[in-house]
Amino acid sequence: MKKDSLPPNQYASIPMQSVGPFKLIGDVEVDDLMVPMATYESPLWPSVARGARVAAHAGGIRVTVMDERMTRSVLLEAPNASVARQCLKQIQSRHHDLQTIVSETSRFAQLLDTNFQVVGNLIYLRLEFSTGDASGHNMATNAADRLIPWLLENYPKLSYVSISANYCTDKKVSAVNGILGRGKYVICETTIPRKYCKRFLKTTPEALVDLHIKKNLIGSIVSGGLRTANAHVANMLLGFYLATGQDAANIVEGSQSINHAEVTPEGDLYFSTTLPNLIVGSVGNGKGLDFVVDNLAQLGCTQTDVEPGANARRLACIAGATAFCGELSLLAAQTNPGELMATHLKLERS
Repeated sequence: MKKDSLPPNQYASIPMQSVGPFKLIGDVEVDDLMVPMATYESPLWPSVARGARVAAHAGGIRVTVMDERMTRSVLLEAPNASVARQCLKQIQSRHHDLQTIVSETSRFAQLLDTNFQVVGNLIYLRLEFSTGDASGHNMATNAADRLIPWLLENYPKLSYVSISANYCTDKKVSAVNGILGRGKYVICETTIPRKYCKRFLKTTPEALVDLHIKKNLIGSIVSGGLRTANAHVANMLLGFYLATGQDAANIVEGSQSINHAEVTPEGDLYFSTTLPNLIVGSVGNGKGLDFVVDNLAQLGCTQTDVEPGANARRLACIAGATAFCGELSLLAAQTNPGELMATHLKLERS
């Protein structure tokens, strides 16, 4: 087929609604925020809205960005492990030289750190970057692609195997992302008074904590879950990612999230969702679509008078808060026999 005869871009139509209002405190201060979600699972909208409503009455969701970085691992080969060790010691001592190369690829890319694993004579070199407001996949890969020729020139005993070594780790379940970090590391938390648990969530702090232990913690152990203890974080992240022009496949590592719940000495509910691998960006591929532009503006993530990275951090906090609200609401529903299915039947068959 000739290029001129190619069909125009076609887009899948996915139902989208804005839910809320959200009240956030901490690293993001905002009240009455409406959050867009694109999903075929229509019960998600009222469920997330219920979580947002009870959290707002409780004073808001405290959001904290613990860390941020994007990674790309490269795979090199040495004659033997001894040579690999010798080269790695020298490479890690030359951070300034590496950063000089990285700076030539982007004014936003900064090399934060390097980590490695050696298997036999294979070197798995993990490069970690800050990438401004972009999620940073391409920025990190471009920097790595420029670093490889420099490494091979300065360490001629090494040879190239791959630009990606699976030690990044991109769109795959792994332990390394949670341990070393990939994307935004966001924690969302609030304390909900007992009366609001009963009024909005139709449950008690004790019932929700008991379910969290037996379902999220023990259930995840029984299933062999890896660095994960949540009910359905992937659901909210997918809806949020599709509405805001993100790479939706990153829900794989993003859903490796951990809930924590306690009954406070006052008898209230402390609840948190920790998301160590939230990969979002406010600029880059997918952000030019009209509905994405509108949604990012609605979330306050298109500001021009802030430092690079601020819009992406804000976006990550809102993504985490959206997941938090869905987790809280679903767990509350599951403390009551029949509530979950009755809600799905009511909303999806109406």
